Amino acid sequence: MKSIIRSSIYYFRSSIFFLLFSISLAPAQMLDSNAPPPMLRDVGIDQKLSAPLPLDLSFQDETGQTIQLRQYFGKKPVILAFVYYECPMLCTQVLNGLAESLKTLSFDVGKQFDVITVSFDPGETPKLAAEKKANYLKQYERSSAAAGWHFLTGDSAAIRQLTSAAGFRYKYDAVTDQFAHASGIMVITPQGKIARYFYGIEYPARDLRLALVEASENKIGSPVDQLLLYCFHYDPLTGKYGLVIMNVLRVAGVATVMALGTFMIVMFRRDRKVVKQV
Repeated sequence: MKSIIRSSIYYFRSSIFFLLFSISLAPAQMLDSNAPPPMLRDVGIDQKLSAPLPLDLSFQDETGQTIQLRQYFGKKPVILAFVYYECPMLCTQVLNGLAESLKTLSFDVGKQFDVITVSFDPGETPKLAAEKKANYLKQYERSSAAAGWHFLTGDSAAIRQLTSAAGFRYKYDAVTDQFAHASGIMVITPQGKIARYFYGIEYPARDLRLALVEASENKIGSPVDQLLLYCFHYDPLTGKYGLVIMNVLRVAGVATVMALGTFMIVMFRRDRKVVKQV
């Protein structure tokens, strides 16, 4: 009987040891169901707010002409989008989402701001860029966009320098001949510094407008935009503008005081008229 008990204890201990040993050797993705696949570990967007972009880099525009990025900076804020033109799905969703937001803005591409779309596939050509531009100019339907929405291609060195400066990380998969990448856009100041990041494939028009107003240092927009910027604050964690309750309460307090003051002035003038008539 004792020998059976000893054997059982020995077997139990051995099983526990083997289980712990197996767990110690297991890959991290087997232990953590939330761990990203190996292909996606180097993919994402790292925020580099206020970081300057290398504006001396050369690319080709949709006509095949070699340009420097600085040609598109200096006067207006810029929306920057990294895509590749032959992407089967996600990049198209990014550009579609951007186009829909731009259509609802009263600001016009080419007037108050510009848009730069850069392919991170060094194998793509200006011909592909021209086809994409024609497609989105047709969707946007504003004549000023032809001179303000640029579709660029470039060599691997220039692409790597620009994406690295912007914090945009992607990876090529030779098996599928596709790129793994994150989705989002960036708002850049006229001086070429990163002002705001927006994630996903949908970009609220209000947030995009506020970001453009901020990036322009209030050179575009209206007094209403200034009031909204006082009441809404950009959250870099979410890439969105959130309501600042204290500022809203201050504005409401000022509005209440002004309303009461106006009411008292009106009533005072009314009483004076009544007194004079008597």
